[in-house]
Amino acid sequence: MKKLIYPAIFYKEDNSFWVEFPDLEGCQSFADTLEQLHENAKEALAAYCVTLLEQNAPLAPPSDIYQITPPENAFVSLVDVDLIKKSQAVKKTLTIPSWLNELAEKSHVNFSSTLQDALMTKLSIGGH
Repeated sequence: MKKLIYPAIFYKEDNSFWVEFPDLEGCQSFADTLEQLHENAKEALAAYCVTLLEQNAPLAPPSDIYQITPPENAFVSLVDVDLIKKSQAVKKTLTIPSWLNELAEKSHVNFSSTLQDALMTKLSIGGH
């Protein structure tokens, strides 16, 4: 749920490479090698998605990779990003009933992870 996965089209032109995300208008990157392009694609995807979320703008759902036909000089691949790892942590203080706290602690619940999962579900983020 914390991870977003989008199809990307990878192109080769002369001695360089570039990538675009068909579902995310303007989300692109380039590099001299495919290895570097993959890293750049992940960074571009993370920056794009975090920016939209910070602006309270909706993220487009990812297309079915099998429905994308790349041009002759390109191929389609999935790119993933974990937004939780790409974001700065913010400490929050909250209140829950003591009985719920005791049950959760006995079950070794990770409170931060649980709250993040619940917030992402509530906000319809992730799960792609």
